[in-house]
Parts: sequence; C-alpha cells; structure tokens
Amino acid sequence: MPSASILIVDDDPNNFDVIDTLLDAEGYQLHYASTGEAAIAALDHLEPDLILLDVMMPGLNGFEVCHWLKSSPTWATLPIIMVTALSEKQDLARCFSAGANDFISKPIHRLELIARVRSLLILREQYQQLETFNAQLEVKVLKRTAQLQAIISHDALTQLPSRAALNQTLAELLQAENSAFAVIYLDCDQFKLINGSFGYALSNQLLRAIAARLQQLVPSDGLLACLGGNEFCILLRQTSGIERVKWLIQTVLDSFKTPFSVSGVNIFITACLGVVLGHSDYSSPEQLLQDAGIALYRAKQQGVGSYQFFDPQMHQTMVDRLALENDLKRALDRQEFVVYYQPIVHLKTLKIAGLEALVRWQHPTRGLVAPGEFIPLMETTGLVVPVGLLVLKLACQQLHRWQQQGWTDLTMSVNLSVRQFACPTLLDDIDQILAATGIDPARLKLEITESAIMDNAETAIVLVEALRSRQIQISIDDFGTGYSSLGYLHQFSVNDLKIDRSFTSQIQVLTSKYKVVDTIITLGKQLGLTVTAEGIETQPQLERLQQLDCEMGQGYLFSKPLPAADIEARFLSGRDAPSGWRPKQVPIALRLALSEPPF
Repeated sequence: MPSASILIVDDDPNNFDVIDTLLDAEGYQLHYASTGEAAIAALDHLEPDLILLDVMMPGLNGFEVCHWLKSSPTWATLPIIMVTALSEKQDLARCFSAGANDFISKPIHRLELIARVRSLLILREQYQQLETFNAQLEVKVLKRTAQLQAIISHDALTQLPSRAALNQTLAELLQAENSAFAVIYLDCDQFKLINGSFGYALSNQLLRAIAARLQQLVPSDGLLACLGGNEFCILLRQTSGIERVKWLIQTVLDSFKTPFSVSGVNIFITACLGVVLGHSDYSSPEQLLQDAGIALYRAKQQGVGSYQFFDPQMHQTMVDRLALENDLKRALDRQEFVVYYQPIVHLKTLKIAGLEALVRWQHPTRGLVAPGEFIPLMETTGLVVPVGLLVLKLACQQLHRWQQQGWTDLTMSVNLSVRQFACPTLLDDIDQILAATGIDPARLKLEITESAIMDNAETAIVLVEALRSRQIQISIDDFGTGYSSLGYLHQFSVNDLKIDRSFTSQIQVLTSKYKVVDTIITLGKQLGLTVTAEGIETQPQLERLQQLDCEMGQGYLFSKPLPAADIEARFLSGRDAPSGWRPKQVPIALRLALSEPPF
C-alpha cells in the first residue's frame, strides 16, 4: 500500500532508522515521534494508517498510549503494533489488554515486520471501507426516513396532512390541555357511484378539486387533513364559541352546492359532517376521531348534506347496536326467530281472507325485540336473506297445517326484501320450500316493494314471470311510496297492489294522500288487480275504504300480528268470523305502542 502513512513512536531515534531501512522498499510514508505525548499531539496532523509503538518509553509508555488511542472515538480503529523487547507471556498479554492489534519483538526481522505491517494495513483499509459504507448507508437511511416521514405525514393524492399528521397535532393539543378546539369529520356522499360512473382517474381528480376548495375555506388557525379515500377532517385549533363552528360547517356545506369541474365534466356531490368539540375528558386523538366518526354516521342516517354534533349518548347507542348486531348473528343458529301473523280481511264481509307472515325475534334476555330495531340490522349484515328464507319456510309450513284443517282458501303473504329478490338462488330456494311443505302454490302471495322491482326492471319482469309460472301470487307492497312504476306496471304479471299505511292514515284528511288512495284503488280495478289497504286503525278509515270499494285490508283495527295459536283461537275456530266479533277502533296509545314496520 504505497500511500500508507505509518507513525513510529520510540524514544530511541536509532530504532526509527532501523525500521526506516527495513521498510524502505515498501514506499510507505514514515513519521517519527519520540514520546507518547508527541505522538498523540501529531495524530490530527499526520492522520496515520498504522502506529508502530514502543512499549518502554519515558512519560506515557506504550501501554498508556495504546489505551488512550483505543478509548478515543476518533482513533479507536487505528491499528497498533507494539514493538517490545519483553518476551514474557504476561507482558505480551498486557499488550493485547491495552488494545494492541499485534506485536513484534526486538530485534526486528525485516520479513516479519513487512508481513505484520501489510496485514494490519489491509485491516485498516477494510475498516475505512466499512466506515465509508456505513456513512453512505446512514445518508441513504436518513434520506429514505425523510421520504417515508413525508409519505406518512401527507396524503399522496391531495398532498394534505394525513391521518398520522392529524393525530400528532391532536396529541399536542391534548397534551397542552387545550380543549377549545373542534374536529369536523367530512365524508362525501355516494362517492362509490362516482367511481363506478367516471372511473378512478377522474375520481382522483375530483378528490384533489374537493381538497383545494376545502383548503380555501379553512381559517388560518385550522388544519385540513385527508384521512384516506373520500374522507377529510377539519381541525379548528381555537373555537371562540359553537357559532363559529356552525358557521364553518354551513360554509362547507354551501360550497358543495357549486359543481366541481373536472376534465370538462361538472360533477355535483354532497357531503355529511360529524362534529366533536374538544373537552378535558379526551385523552387520545383516537377517541376524538372515533366520536367524530359516530357523529358522521348519525348525520348520514339523516340524509345527504347533513351534519351532526357528537353527543355521548350516541356512543352508547353504537355500543348497544353492536351488541344487538352480535346477538342477531347468533339468533339464526339459536332458532330465536319466530313468525307472527296479521289477518287480511275482506272489507265488505269482514271475513278473514289471508294472513301476512311477519318475523319476530324472541331474544333470550330482552324478550321480543321491536322489528324496527332489528330488521334494519338484518339488511346491513346480510342476514335478511337467510332469515327471510326461514320466514318463508315457517309460513308455508303453517299454511299447510291450516290447509289440512280445512282452511283451503286462506292465502299466506310473505315479504321479499330487496336483497332476497336479487338473490340468484331465490327460485331454487322457493321450489325446495314448496316441495318440502306441499302447499298449494296458488295460496302463496309474495310481497315485493316497488324499489326491488325498479332497481332492475327488466330482470324483475323475468323473475316475476318465473314466479307466476309456479302459480305463486305477486303483490307490490307499499305501492306509491317508491319509484314510479306506472310505466312498467302493465308489464308485470302481478295480482295485488298494497296501499301503504302512510296513505291510509290520511284518508280522512283532505290532502293529496287522500286522493292517492282513491287513485290506486281505481288503477287497481282498471288493471284487474286486487287492492289491499294496510294500516287500517279506525272505523272511519274502514268506512271510507268500503265506500271506495277497496277489496282487502289489514291493520290494528282488526288485529295486531299474533302467534299462530292466537290466530287459530280468534279467527279460525269456525268457518266464519267468531260470533259477536266486530272490529274496534284501536286507542291511539296502543297504536303507537304496537306500531310495526312491514316485514
């Protein structure tokens, strides 16, 4: 290694001359220090690659110099060969204990010296290469860490602060015990529809446009963050009062009334907001965002373009809902679902014509759970399909028993949810139930909502025809409340129209709904369909429907939904209605307490 620099430390200059002569042909740069102190002082100037260090010297001896070098962060890796006349093993061991890398005994032999010097200079070169590599690696790590930190702290699409950055800011606010802030959680409504309609490339441009517009609305003491997807969060670090928060909320909602121009396309979109106000009870950013998310969920339940402030009761409601949802998922396996039946009567004769099967949940600890509480959960969890199939099976089994008892003219109405109607195995499932129960298919009536039909009208027409080919009757439930199906109505082979209870309840009031009932009855007659009015609760409602020549009706005026045994005792104990039975007007308090959603 021609350019290597070697420092020779020896109190005898003659020893330097000897070493210089022995290494002359190697081309090393040789430097001389007569004391340990002088050697240490010259290190920064000479920057040697190797030290040949005499052991026995006045002042700092070789052991002390070696120990000092190995204790120095700068020179700890500098290789040292101890040059000594000592030959005892304990002396040599002391050399290594002081930190020497090697030793050579006096008198020095040329070949041995050259070999040991070369060996340690190679070691020195390897150390230097490793140090260079480590330095380069550290630079790369620092650079990559900075890049990762930027990725973590900023959303790649919008370049807004990310959820992680927002959490950090919230943590600082909480640590500073600052409770005068507000968190506004924003979610764009029906963004999946935009993805499906325009594609992800345009949707990403829209998100950038939304971010840019929101950024203009955020005050100087605020922070706008992108939480991922189409969710944003506005943090107001200082809130002088709730009115300022409400003003910002309304400003944000108003800004969405103007379409976003993206790639030459004007896109209208709405948003819902959940708001949580800071207070001393919060200890973590996760709690704040969780509560803001709960408020957002409640806002979405209210409809597009809504906002909701968080209230602690919301959290308890969510906990209860989750608990109920968990119980609901186990209810099917535990056979906790039962079927109640509500009579459908001829309005002229007031004789029973059929029954509607309605699912009920017999909770092991809560008793009967209100349908309005668990049916929406069945929709969101997907349980509505297997539970709906169970209701159909139980209802058909019960109808078969009543047919066996001689009530062959009774019809059994069973609701099909939107999800059931779209289920690809629906026809096969129905065929299996019909075969297993042995009922007359002509006495089975399936109730389908307008929305289920109009979601995919062409497919619905084919499915309805397939059901009618099996002699099954079809009823359009809640007619008039969903999409306008008049254009398709003549194409559907249906048997019955059911007037929604919202129209029936207004029948004695001179409103547009009053006219709707009249129109539906007239339409049904013109199309040769049976019309059934739901939700009949008062005698005047019954009388008016009779005047309009409405054929069928059901409601609490006649009976609330009952177990099969009660239906038999009250309505099926003879061929006609029980002697002395007359419909009675249901008290308002009872109607409210027993109000049931259609299912």
